[in-house]
Amino acid sequence: MELSHLVQSSQVENVRMCCPLIPPVTGTLCVSSHHLILSANPVEGTKQEKCELWLLHCAVDSVEKSVHNIGMLKSKESGKDGELRSSSGTVTLKCKDLQVIDLEIPDMEETFNVARSVQALSKLDNISLSYPFFFRPAGCKLGKGWPRDTMETFYHKLKAQTDAWRLSHVNENFKVCPSYPEKIIVPVSCSDYSLRRSAAFRQGRRFPVLSYYHPRSRTVLLRSAQPLVGPNQHCSGDDEMLLDAALMGNLRGFIIDIRTEQEAKQARSSGGGTENKERYPKWSVLYRPLVRGQALHSSLTRLVGTCYDTYLGRNHWLSKLQASQWLSHIKEALSTAGLAAECIEREGTSVLIHGEEGANNTLMVTSLAQVILSPDCRTMVGFQDLIEREWLQAGHPFQLRCARSGWAQGRLQQESPNFLLFLDCCWQLAHQFPMAMEFNEKLLCTLATHAYSSEYGTFLCNNEKERNIYKVREKTHSLWGTLNSFRQRKSLINPVYQGNPLAIWPSVAPQSIQLWEGFFLRYLIPKEHREMSWQRTWELIGEDPY
Repeated sequence: MELSHLVQSSQVENVRMCCPLIPPVTGTLCVSSHHLILSANPVEGTKQEKCELWLLHCAVDSVEKSVHNIGMLKSKESGKDGELRSSSGTVTLKCKDLQVIDLEIPDMEETFNVARSVQALSKLDNISLSYPFFFRPAGCKLGKGWPRDTMETFYHKLKAQTDAWRLSHVNENFKVCPSYPEKIIVPVSCSDYSLRRSAAFRQGRRFPVLSYYHPRSRTVLLRSAQPLVGPNQHCSGDDEMLLDAALMGNLRGFIIDIRTEQEAKQARSSGGGTENKERYPKWSVLYRPLVRGQALHSSLTRLVGTCYDTYLGRNHWLSKLQASQWLSHIKEALSTAGLAAECIEREGTSVLIHGEEGANNTLMVTSLAQVILSPDCRTMVGFQDLIEREWLQAGHPFQLRCARSGWAQGRLQQESPNFLLFLDCCWQLAHQFPMAMEFNEKLLCTLATHAYSSEYGTFLCNNEKERNIYKVREKTHSLWGTLNSFRQRKSLINPVYQGNPLAIWPSVAPQSIQLWEGFFLRYLIPKEHREMSWQRTWELIGEDPY
């Protein structure tokens, strides 16, 4: 399938581009198969054109068009009908990274053609036609920069601390669980046969696996999907044995169910549910509900709408910010992750996290708990490994969840900003503990942008099985390879970083949770002062920021 037939107008002259904080630019607009390109008209006295816009179609979240009908103009002198002027129009592109671009086009037909072209090209269903499969940066070889075997590396670190766990290949060729990686870490006493039977008792066959081992308390953090208890109270001896083995001799553990107790009970009618106390006597269930799906996405759209409503007074703006409930969701996420971390660090008990599917908020909680507990996860390399292991390899469906962003209106399908909420929580931690993270805000903004649209293949597809089918590692470039290059890495480093071996406990008091201005307002607030502050900090510590 060729994409060129979706381009209704490939080139339009005298298009005026307007963006907040940027002077208007007039030039030639080109619509290619993957990009929208605006080349500014040459400045008087020069011949060279300057490219002012190079936008991926997949970065566009919403396309709006309006037509300005000028019609017949009358002569000032005679009052009679004069020159006939054709209508012009404006195409407003609202991007997934929240940038808003207005394109003023001097022809009505071209306005509709450009709008229809971008709308069609921004919503391609065929993954193999997406830009990462065509992106070939100079000096880079395919396959370079993809991370090492993260699960293998994680296991070798674990093996140096305990021999109670093993690396299982039970999911080779993804034959047990399609959304798990091929290698998973499980108790050494559990056979692969037992794991298969446990998988049959969990939704999506996502049976309990190791997420994190805490060396000081010798306890673990596990994750899974909900058990398939159903209305007839089904059970699985192999699943019960797996969770008992995960306790490693400890007398108790906690299951944090990230739904309400009522939701967990209602899930039984459709075959789900939660663990029965009689079948899992060593485990206590705690309910800590987190918003998900459509409700979470609606919260994001309300927040974005508030941020871009420039006509609101201060008090009204603050009330709308509160009404969006986004900051409340951050509080609940940090509280739940803090609870899991507290059980492990202070109570010395193992914890299992699950909701329904175990691939959305479950991964957010296990990831945040590790950032709180583990100094390794607060380093540049460790944070990348965490995202690889706990999000990409663990089967968070990025292709589905990040199909639309904060401008999406109307009926959604499976979109949900779980990963963006996780990054916002990480920013809150970095804001409260300025010296604890080796990376800075720019890395978090970069990850948020590339999760929704990217020229790299890192966040493509919904799980490792799909990435293998499309040969993503063989046919696309890795974002990590670019971020870890010397020049890029320098710009992502926190200049005041000091490794902290202790846990960092977040405050969830109302005054402690703040709006992430560096992401949500980055196209509305001038960033010169941030860049000057960053450069001055490097100068004070005696290093060149570049």
